Parts: sequence; C-alpha cells; structure tokens
Amino acid sequence: MIVNVLLVIFAYLLGSIPTGLVLSKALAGIDPRQGGSRNIGATNVMRTAGKALGAVTLIGDVLKGVIPVCMALFLELGQWWVAGVGLAAFLGHCFPIYIGFKGGKGVATALGVYLPLTPLAVLVNVFVFASALGVSRMVSVGSISAAIAMPLLIGLGRYPLAYLILSICVDAIIIFRHKENIKRLMAGKENKLWGES
Repeated sequence: MIVNVLLVIFAYLLGSIPTGLVLSKALAGIDPRQGGSRNIGATNVMRTAGKALGAVTLIGDVLKGVIPVCMALFLELGQWWVAGVGLAAFLGHCFPIYIGFKGGKGVATALGVYLPLTPLAVLVNVFVFASALGVSRMVSVGSISAAIAMPLLIGLGRYPLAYLILSICVDAIIIFRHKENIKRLMAGKENKLWGES
C-alpha cells in the first residue's frame, strides 16, 4: 500500500513539472505565459518559442503520463491504482504545485496516460483528432473532439471499468479547461490552425 501511495505522489510531482516553461526559459529565454495564449502547453510553446521547442514540449508532456503509468503496470498495482496513478500525473500537469497550480490543458499528458492503458482506443482517437483538426483547422476543436470520443472508445473497447472512469474524469477536465476556446468557437473568433491547446 505504501508503494502505491508513493507512486501516486510521484506521478503528481512528475506531472507538475512545467515542461514547456522550463524548456522555453532555459533554451530560448522566453516565458510562454507572457505571449500567445499564455498557456504552457506545446501549442503555445510552438507559437512563442518555435516549432522545435514545441515538439520537445509535446514529447515531454506525453512522457509525464507514460512513465508513471508504465511503472504502475510493471509493479502490478491493480487497475484502480493504475488509474489513480494516471489521474495523478494528469492533475499534476493541469494543476502543478511548482507554479501555483496554473498549468496546461492536459491533452498531451492525457495521451501519455492512455497510451499504455488503451492503445487501440488511442489509435482510433488519433483519426478523430486529425479529422476534426483537418476540417476545422483548429487544434482546440481536435482536442475537444478527442476528449469527447475517448470515453466512448474505451467503453466500446470493453476496457476495465477503472479506465473508463479515469477517462470520464480526465476528459471532463480537458473540456472544462477549454471553456475559453468554446466561447470563442461559439462567437466565431477562435484561432485557425493553432487554437489554444
């Protein structure tokens, strides 16, 4: 039990590392919170600090989900604990303790959580995201569409109930954190191609 709890704490602290902020400040002398959408996620890092740092931020944010979940699976903690570890990593990214609980929108870290748990659902959802992005030319639309689709895909894929509950919690938070994007979409003012995500 102690190992389980420690891994949940580790997952949250790892998820809390603001990858985009650290990379942008260290390598470009730029704080992504001061430009663009003022978000620390990969899209805004790409917008403010360049495509290369945006790509590295994306990889780093995905790994924040992959690493603790893979550790939980390796240790065979059980489905509910594994889901708890994944949720902790995701919450760390969205509400990081290191920078006043003001983090990213969680899409990349959620992807990292799902990859080891529900790979087939992720594969299908890549097409959902890409299709929504291709039609709308807005990253936010792709992200919201993927968030809505993920619990449905996990349910249809007959994955464990723990993973379904995890996806409902994670994707509800992702949609909530896109509330400003949704307002702009309804007003017809959302940014094309690289909406805030």
